[in-house]
Amino acid sequence: MRNFKHLIIGLCLVFLSISKVQSQIVISTPTLGFTQACAGPSFNSYNATFSFSPETSVGATNQFLIELSDPTGDFTNAQVIYTSAQGEFTTSPATITFAFPDTVAGENYRIRIKSTSPAATSTGSVPFPAYYKIQDSPFTINNLIETAVYCAGSSYLLTIDNPGGPDNDSPLQYDSLTFNWYKETSATTSVFVTSGETLSVSEPGTYFCETNYGSCSSNSYSNRVTVSESTTNGSFEISSSLGNPFCATDGPTTLSALNGNSYQWFKDGDAISGATNQMYQTNESGTYSVTVDLGDCSVSASITLENTGFTSSIDVQEVNMLNEGETLTATVTTDAVSPQFTWYKNGTVITGQTSNSYTIGQTGNYRVVINQTSGCNASNEFAFKVIEAFPDVPNIPNIISPNGDGVNDTWVIPQMYTTGTSTDVTIFNSSGKKVFETSDYLNNWPQSQIDFNQVNPVYYYVIEKDGQTKKGSITVLK
Repeated sequence: MRNFKHLIIGLCLVFLSISKVQSQIVISTPTLGFTQACAGPSFNSYNATFSFSPETSVGATNQFLIELSDPTGDFTNAQVIYTSAQGEFTTSPATITFAFPDTVAGENYRIRIKSTSPAATSTGSVPFPAYYKIQDSPFTINNLIETAVYCAGSSYLLTIDNPGGPDNDSPLQYDSLTFNWYKETSATTSVFVTSGETLSVSEPGTYFCETNYGSCSSNSYSNRVTVSESTTNGSFEISSSLGNPFCATDGPTTLSALNGNSYQWFKDGDAISGATNQMYQTNESGTYSVTVDLGDCSVSASITLENTGFTSSIDVQEVNMLNEGETLTATVTTDAVSPQFTWYKNGTVITGQTSNSYTIGQTGNYRVVINQTSGCNASNEFAFKVIEAFPDVPNIPNIISPNGDGVNDTWVIPQMYTTGTSTDVTIFNSSGKKVFETSDYLNNWPQSQIDFNQVNPVYYYVIEKDGQTKKGSITVLK
């Protein structure tokens, strides 16, 4: 009986041993489908293949996990970056497609595979570099100014622009990123200087910055800045955020100077009141300069800012006279790229008139708008009047009677002195006070009611044309 019990116990132990063996699996070291992981918003898909045995020991609820080490390959605080569905993988070998988190940045990551039913863990994979390129476009340093100067015995601080210009995707927006600074040694080679968000330069040379993505290639790099030492007053270049020439219709451009203690901006040689910051905004063309105090010395720079708008002219006067039966052709000359012309009469578009000239046969208020439709979208316009021709009186009258009867109400002078003839007309009262002045006379004086404190007030005129002067009096009758 005792032997029978021992036999039963022995069989149970064998059964338990067999069951225990069958409930265990061995997972192989994962084989990577890549040599380095250079992930980013546009691509983040990687493969790893592993084997497990025996297949029959994998439970129906089993899940396979991928654990990611720290950048040194240590799994002490491993991060789960993939979890399969229950029962998803039942045959060996298996290939898993997964993504890296956007915080990876290092040269010696490893992954390992774990199962949940039964629980098992593979050994770690071979080390590999992994970086998530959250910012992968060129950025600017030094406000995109290509040159900088420091005083002898001092230094110049290069910084990454944040936010920088309107097209600058500053990498400083992303807390996880680090940066490396380099100095050029030739047109195609450079040496590492240091890491950090800024670089203090005390040695002349050309410097630039790159986001630290290790062995992964990247487009996240800065412009070059050439830094020089100045023992006396030096110079540098001013940058324009919208370029030069710039398009004023895009808004003002920002002019930027290098880093300094204080600033003074000038336009066409004159100091701009209140313009004492590192940057100055303007939408006007002209020659701008700035003086920068660096402490032990000062530097200056200038830029001739040009607007990529266009110039236009029209060959008619602001006021034009038209005799009965006559026509007037207005022609626009412009250097606009692919210009578009729109003509108006009394505020209404003239249908079908899209060329640079228009022949007018009626009086009215006219306007033409010129739009540049390629490159810088800018526009110019001209407004002018077409009126009935003034009567061509032979002499300058010395009497008017502004009583509203339609006869001799205004001072009508010969056409050779009226609008469009570049004639200056000035009228004084009897006390010598100037009451009217124009270089575009429209036979329209007096424009307001005359004060008849005197019985017949007398005024005096001066007409100047082509260096010749005519003077006389005007008696106003009721």
